[in-house]
Amino acid sequence: MQENQVQEVKELFAKYLEDKKLRKTPERFALLEEIYTRNDHFDAEQLYIDMKTKNFKVSRATVYNTLELLAECNLIRKHHFGQNLSYFEKSYSYRQHDHLICTECNKILEFCDPRIQSIRDMVAEHYDFDIKFHSLNFYGTCNDEKCKGKRK
Repeated sequence: MQENQVQEVKELFAKYLEDKKLRKTPERFALLEEIYTRNDHFDAEQLYIDMKTKNFKVSRATVYNTLELLAECNLIRKHHFGQNLSYFEKSYSYRQHDHLICTECNKILEFCDPRIQSIRDMVAEHYDFDIKFHSLNFYGTCNDEKCKGKRK
């Protein structure tokens, strides 16, 4: 992500925190920056471990609380891919996409197909419904050798 986009999300987050009368802590902004330098789906524990590995002092509570704040202000999106675990991904200036989830290794692949957008538009028109976003997930096994061997 370009540096100016990181700055944009920081400014949006700062405004959100000001509006909610919440503190603008360095830890919250460090987490935001870490998220916006990633290109994957991640869970809170993985983010916590990654921050610790980079010698950044942050508590689990701060990670979980910051993720909730970032989701509330639409800078990240929270997913439940059929597990008892929430996954997150950045969402600001991020194109609409859908997911393929491997039920063996939990790999998450993104794809975008314009036909899905056409169906979405047709459904919205038919039902006179203003769709803000959608979520489409396909579950199966990926092409990794260990997963392919478990296909039935």
